Amino acid sequence: MLMRLHTFLSLATLIAICTATSFAQDQETADAPSVESKYLANVRQVTSGMVKAGEGYFSPDGKRIVYQAVPPQYPFYQIYTQPLAGGEPELVSTGRGRTTCAYFTVDGKDILFASSHRDPNMKQTEEEEVAKQEEERRTGQRRRYSWDFDPYTDIYVKDMKSGELTRLTTAQGYDAEGAFSYDGKKIAFCSDRDGDPDLYIMDADGSNLKQLTNAKGYDGGPFISPNGKWIVFRSDRKQEGFLQIYVISVDGEREFQLTDNVGVNWAPYWHPTQPYIIWAGADHSKPGRPNYDLWLMKYEETDDAIKPGPIWRITDSPAADVLPVFSPDGKKLMWTSTRTDDHSSQLFIADFTFPEDEPTEEK
Repeated sequence: MLMRLHTFLSLATLIAICTATSFAQDQETADAPSVESKYLANVRQVTSGMVKAGEGYFSPDGKRIVYQAVPPQYPFYQIYTQPLAGGEPELVSTGRGRTTCAYFTVDGKDILFASSHRDPNMKQTEEEEVAKQEEERRTGQRRRYSWDFDPYTDIYVKDMKSGELTRLTTAQGYDAEGAFSYDGKKIAFCSDRDGDPDLYIMDADGSNLKQLTNAKGYDGGPFISPNGKWIVFRSDRKQEGFLQIYVISVDGEREFQLTDNVGVNWAPYWHPTQPYIIWAGADHSKPGRPNYDLWLMKYEETDDAIKPGPIWRITDSPAADVLPVFSPDGKKLMWTSTRTDDHSSQLFIADFTFPEDEPTEEK
């Protein structure tokens, strides 16, 4: 949806990340106590054996996860599922092409994801990426991260019992970052079919397509609220590369900006039962390489608006923490982090506790 880096910037997704961002907190000293123990307990790693993995989502019963990972010997992310309690990863995607942003159907039997496996020049695309990665290993110089808006990317649903793959989008351009509504009847997604990445919504079978945004710049990473009335997303419309969090009504008529800082805020996700939104953000306003942490906002919902509220910092690890999602019961948090021994991106999970302390900052 990694990148939701999904994600795009779903990792599914860091879009023009080398920009300035500012959260209004002071720089913490190196010996300051971590804030994480207030909100997270029993932190554990849940993926391994892949070059990198991330942007994971829970099945409706909370027993399985689906995620994207770069396997050994292949250059692009593929989609996998596995039991949360442990077990071998099962390949969901075709094994070729760029993939991202997987999501379970409401009954947990099928999996939605985006894939470019229909690329008519697939062999050349793969060879070019392999050559780039080999050059990085040879020189020790890594490319600046950017998400590929592959024009052959479409959205598919796979029946996990029969293996049947159903294509839901066919327009020329990038169609990805899809997620179901809680009742399973709608899919919100990002598409650049008109030349600019915007939000769209459609029925679960791909019919009744409607464009929701048309602002200049990137609008993506959408998730429909638990009550089905709103869609949270990220956008750099205010300034290119400076992502902010927005919500828009599912009819596209009302829109509100939730963050407004000189910063990069992305991968927002709703809590399933309480009025909170979590996302990843970092401070690029100071010299040096910035670090991504998780942030939590309490919002107020009225009949016709979503109003931003206080904000808490949830993680402060020196590792990057991104792409957070809640379990269906809201009691666990899963996210992508480089807090591994080899500093690769992998999925982590923890028991989640709501804040009782003062917010890190007020909106």
